[in-house]
Amino acid sequence: MKEPRLFPNTVAGVLEALEMSFGKGIYADKVVERLLKKNKKWGSRDRSFVAEHTYEMVRWWGLLWALYDQHPSTKRKDLQKLFGIYWLWRGFSLPDWPKFDAIREFPIASRKVALKHTADIESFPHWFSELADEQLGEKWPRIARDLNVPNTVNVRINTLKANKEDVVNELKKVGIELIPHPVFPDALYINGRPRLNHIPAFQSGLFEVQDAGSQQIGHFLNPTPGSVTIDACAGAGGKTLLLGELMRNQGRLIAMDVEGRKLGELKKRTIRSGLSIVETRAWEEPMVLEKLHETADFLLLDVPCSGTGVIKREPDTKWKLQPTHLEHLKGVQADILHRYPRMLKNGGILVYATCSILPMENSNQVQQFLKNNTAFELIEECTVDPGEHNDGFYMAKMKKK
Repeated sequence: MKEPRLFPNTVAGVLEALEMSFGKGIYADKVVERLLKKNKKWGSRDRSFVAEHTYEMVRWWGLLWALYDQHPSTKRKDLQKLFGIYWLWRGFSLPDWPKFDAIREFPIASRKVALKHTADIESFPHWFSELADEQLGEKWPRIARDLNVPNTVNVRINTLKANKEDVVNELKKVGIELIPHPVFPDALYINGRPRLNHIPAFQSGLFEVQDAGSQQIGHFLNPTPGSVTIDACAGAGGKTLLLGELMRNQGRLIAMDVEGRKLGELKKRTIRSGLSIVETRAWEEPMVLEKLHETADFLLLDVPCSGTGVIKREPDTKWKLQPTHLEHLKGVQADILHRYPRMLKNGGILVYATCSILPMENSNQVQQFLKNNTAFELIEECTVDPGEHNDGFYMAKMKKK
C-alpha cells in the first residue's frame, strides 16, 4: 500500500479538531462538520484525511497517550507530537518537519509491549475499564477490542415494498455490493461508506440503514398485524419502521419521544417507507400517559442509556461519558420502567432494550423492575455483543399477567 503523504494544512486540521473535541467537549462528528464547512478549499482527499484521522485519533486517544507516557493535553505542541506518535504507530514514516524531530526515533514497539492494562491497550478511560471489568469479567477485553473495530454500514430490506433479491440487484447496478450478515440472517452490510441517500432504491424506501443488532430488537418484540403497538422512546424511528413492517402495516403503531422534534424526521421516514399506521405523540402533550393507559398489546422501551454498545461508531462516547452521567441514566431508566408499562394491556408484551454493554443498565434494571412489579414475568433475555459487523445491545421480554 502506498504510504499516505502528510500536508501541514490537513495535519493542522486534525489537531484543531482534537483541540475542539477534547478541549471544549464537542463531539467529533460536529467538530469535523464545522471544520469542513470552514475550509471550503479542501479537496475530497483533504476532507477524507481530516475526517479519518480525527476519528481514529479520538478512538485511540488513551492508547496514544499511554504510548507517549504523558498526561493528555490539548496544547498544540503536545498534539503535534501525539500526531507523530500516531503516525508511527500506524506504521508510516514521518516527513522531515522540525516539529517531528523530537519523536522521529520514538520506540513504538517497546512502548506497546510494555502496556499491561486493557484500558491502555484498547484505549478506554481507566475508571470505565475498571467498571466494565467488574460488570463483564473475562468478556471485557474481547468486547473492548471489538468496540474499536469501526462498524460496517448495515442495511434492512423494507419487505412492504421489496424483497432481498430486488434490492441486491438494484444496488449492484450502482456498484454497491450487499453482503449477508454473518450472524443475523435478515441483515445485510456494505463494505466501505458509499453515499446512499441519492440512490433511487433508498429514496423510494426499498431499504433502510439500520444496525444489525438494532434490527433484532424489533424481531424480539415481534408485534402481530392488527395489534396496538407503542414504541415509547422512538427517536428518529429506525425501530418504529421495522415494527410497522412486522405488523404488515395493519393495526395502530404509536411512536413517542421525550423530544417531540425528533418525531419530525420519523414522519418523513414513514412516508418514504410506505407505512400508514404510524401515529406520533410527544411526551410534552398533556396527560399523554393517562390517555394511553392499558392500550398497547406490545410495548417497546428502548430507553436512554450510556451508548457504550455503539462506541464503534461513536468513539467519543468513551471520553465524554462520566460516572455521574451513568448514575443519572440509571435513574431515568428506572423511572421509565416504573411509569410507562401502565400503557400495556393485561396479557401484553413489554420489551426493555438498551445499546449498553453494562448489566447495571440492563439485567440489573430488569430484575429490580420484576421485584417491584409482580404483575410482570420475564419470558426471555438476549444480549448482542459488539461484533465485526454490528453494535452491542441488550433486550428483555416480559409479559403482563
